[in-house]
Amino acid sequence: MEIDRTKSAGDDDDDDAVTIGEALEATALSAGNKVIDKSDVAAIQAAEDRATGLGHLVPGGIGAEAESAAAHNMKATRDDEKTTLADVLTDASEKLVADKAVTREDAQRVMYAELRNNDDQPTNPGGVAANVAAAAMLNQK
Repeated sequence: MEIDRTKSAGDDDDDDAVTIGEALEATALSAGNKVIDKSDVAAIQAAEDRATGLGHLVPGGIGAEAESAAAHNMKATRDDEKTTLADVLTDASEKLVADKAVTREDAQRVMYAELRNNDDQPTNPGGVAANVAAAAMLNQK
């Protein structure tokens, strides 16, 4: 599957801009041991939607993979049987059918999705929303 790295309007064709896929990969590094839950699923699905621009879940994509992982995690009884963020988000740039530079609007959508589905805290430190927001800030330079 080939990645479309076309940048959206307003990205100034900056080759150094951080993409959504790269922000997801950063999450695999910063919070990779975290077991995937519903707030992660929502944030990953929102990020994939923003990256692809398709407006729907990609069958077999990282959003679908995260959803399946969260369902598996709810049934798993041992922690070592549960799927983590690293399991799903490692090499996210390669798994996305399209990718683009992160914008402030992308970060807001991902943050909203994570917040809407998180009962415990505002957002996950080092999680999907935090990394997408950090990428958007870097891209604003």
